[in-house]
Formats: sequence, C-alpha cells, structure tokens
Amino acid sequence: MDEARAREVLAAAEVLPGPASEARLLALGENAVFGAGDLAVKVGRDAELLGRARRELAVALWLEEAGVPAVRAAEPTALFVDGHPVTVWRRLPEPVRPTEPRDVAALLRLVHELPLPSSFELPPRELLGGVERWLRLAGDVIDPADAAYLRGRRDGFASAAAALTPHLTPGPIHGDALPRNVHVGPDGPVLIDLETFSADLREHDLVVMALSRDRYGLPAEAYDAFTATYGWDVREWDGCAVLRGARETASCAWVAQHAPSNPKALAEFERRVASLRDEDPEVRWYPF
Repeated sequence: MDEARAREVLAAAEVLPGPASEARLLALGENAVFGAGDLAVKVGRDAELLGRARRELAVALWLEEAGVPAVRAAEPTALFVDGHPVTVWRRLPEPVRPTEPRDVAALLRLVHELPLPSSFELPPRELLGGVERWLRLAGDVIDPADAAYLRGRRDGFASAAAALTPHLTPGPIHGDALPRNVHVGPDGPVLIDLETFSADLREHDLVVMALSRDRYGLPAEAYDAFTATYGWDVREWDGCAVLRGARETASCAWVAQHAPSNPKALAEFERRVASLRDEDPEVRWYPF
C-alpha cells in the first residue's frame, strides 16, 4: 500500500469533515496515518490487520479507564473499507520536545503494573508472526535465499523464546516500546500505536531499547537513563540474547515489505540480512 492507495481508502471511508486529499500524511508503515483537524485516521496495510485494529481500540479504552496516558479513540469501532481496516483517533497536539528513552521507561512502569484486562483478551506477543506476511509482500524483489534464511531464523528463535524463564512477572506489555511510539505533548508523555499490546514477557518491552543502543545508535547515557527510570537492565537477564535475536529477525523482515516501492528500503534490508549472516551484532542499522 502506497500513499495514493491509502488516500483512496481514506476518501471511501468518509470519516473526515473535509476532502481526503487535504489530509496530512503523518506516517506510512504498517498503517498510513493521516491527520486532519482534531482527528487522526489509520488505514491498515491489508485485511489481515483488521483484528489487530479492533483490539487496539479495546486497548485504548482499557488504558483510559486505568488512567494510563495514551492516545484516545474518536470512534469506538473499526471500519473495513475496500479490504483495509480504518480507525479514527483524537489527534494529539504538536509535541513540545522530542521523546527521550526515560519517557518510554516511565510509561512502561505504569503498563507493567496493570493486571490483565477483564473485558477482552490480550494475545501473546507474536513478535515473529508478521515475518511470513512481510516476506510475501516483498515478493521477488528480495533474494529468495535471504527470505529462506529469515524463515529459518524465525523458527529457531520462536522455539528458543518459548523455552525462556522470565525474570519479571509476565503480563500486559506495549510490544513495540520505542521512542517513536511515545508522544510528549503539553500534558506530558503519552503512549501511541497500541496495536502490539500483548500479554507476555515484560522483557519484550525492555529488549527494544537495548537493541536500539547496539543497532540504531542510541547513546549509552540515554540507555542508562532508561534503565535507571525503569529500575532494571534487561541485559542482566540470560534470556536477553534470545529476545534480541527474535526482534532483529522481525525488524529485518519488516523492512522487506517496503522494498518493492522503495530502493532505500531494499538496500537497508540487504544491509541487515548481511549483518545477521555475518553474526555481527554491532553493524549499524538505519531508517530509510
């Protein structure tokens, strides 16, 4: 799904007060996110994301009732328009500053203190569940040998992760706890992109930032502020390498879906696969 297709779906959904052509594209990844007035609209990449979109709305209401700062839904149900899930949200004010890792840690502490919701079920964190779909969307643009290699990694790390003994008590997690999924507005940090909320090892949320330190150039002092705010460093846990390997596999495959329409994504995909094949944990990965 490119921007043009997403705008077609946005127009067909008829959820904005004005023309879809005038909505501002805020993000384009698993979803296209458009902003118009006080609304933000998410258009899912394909029909397989409908269930996740419905769960995200349930999560938003649950977090609101629990008093956890998070994005709020403007409409309680997800639409299904031309094969794409569409959800409508209250648009957040402009950020007052960039998000810092310590902001993420403070919100994770709140989430990790919550009991499981009683009105709906959170699934396990299927970190590797999207690998097959992302590789399929890449088609023959990527080397079949690379796709086969990632499938093998997926299977190996899925088995290893299932056998882990956690250090923290399992429960609700965000599932993709990166600074880009926290927005710092006038009233402080709030969680956004709630679609990966799960019931699983809390360590999943913490490995994200450890990987950012090693792969994405997060400064050591920023990582130290994250662990100080949360109160524990996941790198002390002997299962850290397994969850890190699983997330690296997923992050590499996620890039593949963008390769058919974005040469920079293809180059980044190839960089990531090569670093995994070479077993080099410090090769820098980049956005594209």
